Amino acid sequence: MIDDKKKPRRLGKGLSAIFGDDEPDAPAAEATPTGTPPLPRSLPTSYLTPGRYQPRRRFEAEAMEQLITSVREQGVVQPLIVRPLGDNRYEIVAGERRWRAAQAVQLHEVPVVIRDMTDRQALEVSLLENIQRQDLTPLEEADGYRRLMDEFGHTQEALANHLGKSRSHIANTLRLLNLPESVRELVESGSLSAGHARALLTLPNPEAVAEQIIAKKLSVRAVEQMAQRAKDGKPLTPAPVAKPRRVKAVAGGAKDPDTLALEADLSHKLGVAVEIVTDGEAGQLVLHYATLEQLDDLLQRIG
Repeated sequence: MIDDKKKPRRLGKGLSAIFGDDEPDAPAAEATPTGTPPLPRSLPTSYLTPGRYQPRRRFEAEAMEQLITSVREQGVVQPLIVRPLGDNRYEIVAGERRWRAAQAVQLHEVPVVIRDMTDRQALEVSLLENIQRQDLTPLEEADGYRRLMDEFGHTQEALANHLGKSRSHIANTLRLLNLPESVRELVESGSLSAGHARALLTLPNPEAVAEQIIAKKLSVRAVEQMAQRAKDGKPLTPAPVAKPRRVKAVAGGAKDPDTLALEADLSHKLGVAVEIVTDGEAGQLVLHYATLEQLDDLLQRIG
């Protein structure tokens, strides 16, 4: 249970609690006489325990292997944020993946910054650290936004301003929580993209369409077209994917078959219409999107 009943603070205050900036209600466990932030110190890995407010529900094996390799070669570079529990026990507020990687390579100690935090502050800092590092899945991110709003009183607009996200991104991400559990599990596992999931929200039977997406490898655009057909009262069958807009002639002639094939292949992989305009060695790669949802899915695909 969150034990801090104070009024909602600016979102950035949660991270300020880590470094000692402007946080009179969260005194540092190792504060210096001048009030400067506490310096990192080393603690045995056995003294640490996972945080109760960790927003991450899955630790992807491939990402963990990469982190383990990095820790094996360079050690834990960024200190963990912990808070004291007493009897040489400390709860991890931020950095559980680094702690797990350190254990995997049998490091006996890790660098930490110790802070006294209330349950409320620990939850806020843990959520913010993960969201700002973009380490969460779309649904973990959505759940983080929901908890920041429900438990700290933040608005969607405040979240957008402080996290550098668009207001529509916050709103669309939160909508993912309205999906059926079976579909959410497919998003969590990576079988469906966030763009697919948002398109499914408007369909009467998202579970059945989710199965079609996976079986037929449907693009986000195709699912959006299905949603539009459902809205118009038409059968839920995928509409043909729109072909890329063609350039009649480039450098005095029509496009060669290889260029056309490459356009089609890229269109299939990116889920949007692709146009390649060439003039000798130079040229342009043009991506055509029809909706902001489609653009958001494209941006996620290309990182």
